[in-house]
Amino acid sequence: MHDDEAAPGVWTWLQAWYATRCDGDWEHEYGIRIESLDNPGWSLTIDMADTGLADRPYDRQEIHRSQHEWIITWMENDQFRAACGPLNLGEALHLFRRWAEADG
Repeated sequence: MHDDEAAPGVWTWLQAWYATRCDGDWEHEYGIRIESLDNPGWSLTIDMADTGLADRPYDRQEIHRSQHEWIITWMENDQFRAACGPLNLGEALHLFRRWAEADG
């Protein structure tokens, strides 16, 4: 959960984060990709190039609660990456949000 109860939900926040990156150029080369995995789960890729976050350190995180409840997040090639269980996509996005909003 986000610490601020009055803050928008993670999906509303992600839409706003994306919209502020769309400057007529960024969205033509970069973006956000969410895909399903066959194990089952989700794959998330968020481009960090030209966002001010590309060089910010991110420590790989791995959370394994059960066979279907897990999250792995990392940075690779100027991209925030996540793979997670079928019900953990919101939590993976929350990890991205927490990192992106942190004072770097």
